[in-house]
Amino acid sequence: MRATVGDQLVQHGRVVGQHDQVTEVVEVIGSEGNPPYRVRFADGREAVMSPGPDCEVRHHQQQER
Repeated sequence: MRATVGDQLVQHGRVVGQHDQVTEVVEVIGSEGNPPYRVRFADGREAVMSPGPDCEVRHHQQQER
């Protein structure tokens, strides 16, 4: 999994009725686009995440389409 600043990190809900959580990558801490990432949630909170198998990266270029 590789991401750049501005990409979205989508953590899919794991149970029925749980919504996906979408965050924005604000810093890539790992080397060459690899995790961990500093992300910003919609409410402004920030956290450091190392995404698991329930996550996907939506690259900035894909969002503009």
